[in-house]
Amino acid sequence: MIYLDYNATTPCDKRVVEAMLPFFQEKFGNPSSLYYLGQEAKNAIEETRERIARFIGARKEEIIFTSGGTEANNLAIRGTIEALKKKGNHLITSSIEHHSVLKVFQSLEKEGFEVTYLPVNDAGQLDPDTLQKSIRPSTILISIMQANNETGVIEPIKELASLAQTKGIVFHTDAVQTMGKIPIKVKDLGVSLLSASAHKFYGPKGIGFLYLRKGTPLSPQIRGGEHERRKRAGTENVPAIVGMGKATEIAAGEMEAETKKVETLRNTLEEGLLSTIPEIEVVSQKAPRLFNTSLILVKDVEGESMLLNLDFEGIEVSSGSACTSGSLEPSHVLLACGYPHEIAHGSIRFSLGKFNTAEEINQVLEVFPKIVEKLRKISPFGKSEVH
Repeated sequence: MIYLDYNATTPCDKRVVEAMLPFFQEKFGNPSSLYYLGQEAKNAIEETRERIARFIGARKEEIIFTSGGTEANNLAIRGTIEALKKKGNHLITSSIEHHSVLKVFQSLEKEGFEVTYLPVNDAGQLDPDTLQKSIRPSTILISIMQANNETGVIEPIKELASLAQTKGIVFHTDAVQTMGKIPIKVKDLGVSLLSASAHKFYGPKGIGFLYLRKGTPLSPQIRGGEHERRKRAGTENVPAIVGMGKATEIAAGEMEAETKKVETLRNTLEEGLLSTIPEIEVVSQKAPRLFNTSLILVKDVEGESMLLNLDFEGIEVSSGSACTSGSLEPSHVLLACGYPHEIAHGSIRFSLGKFNTAEEINQVLEVFPKIVEKLRKISPFGKSEVH
């Protein structure tokens, strides 16, 4: 199997698993308990909190553990709005956000809030001037992702957050795709809230965190005990928290080397595909992107067909299309970038990671052009043009 879908999830680093194992049996205490086993678990949690805070340049008390990126996004958005709803009812986000953000805003519209969905250019980038023109006196929250999960495009968060700061508006960024991949310093970015998830950087699934800048109002969305400084009730998932801490430690020491290795592999892949397959496009190739992500548009071939044929060859990737309710819907991100439906349907995403090898990339370059050639011969799509 050749796994090239690291933006979806990553395998746990063996060192992460080893760090977690004692907390399933020998060190199984409830961190709320006052006796030794409980305090041992609590200390492990606080060590991870400190490690993550140091990694992103935050204070220890500004880290709230959650069940993952989706919960962190929900807590950031709904928690802020609940705390500030008397001050205004206007919210701003972008048209390319992850569904864990977009669907929250869509539900808030039904509750009477006004939401502005900012457009992006054809490279998937947001213009700070567009944000500035959209801010109203009633704006209470702005939420813009740091990097897009499909295109890998990195947004100008520092400039966007600065605009929010000058107006006294809370700014949240979804950093699920950037944590552990690029340097993050929350004070430099100027954000009020930041979401992350461990399984995107070789940690376990089911654990993430929300950075909450000191002084930022936030109402808890899960109520119960006094956990996480009364911001998120529920007994903490100690093994997973320990695993996320270890993944953060590894990222701190190895991120630079991984970037160089994986970017070389990604560039080899793109150059090989562009030179062997006619009429394809690398989306946002000239924009600032994550080093591991390559979204390819293939003329007159449907994304799901490419995905299934690659899977048959033992190569696992993702498509920008998703089969929902019996109909094939193109990527909302590509539509937001201005691609027509017939082009957006032909997308395939390769996202690489530290366990990939040059041999695997060469195998993809051997197999994928043949798949495209075969599918084009039987394609029901009419003639179309990529950008």
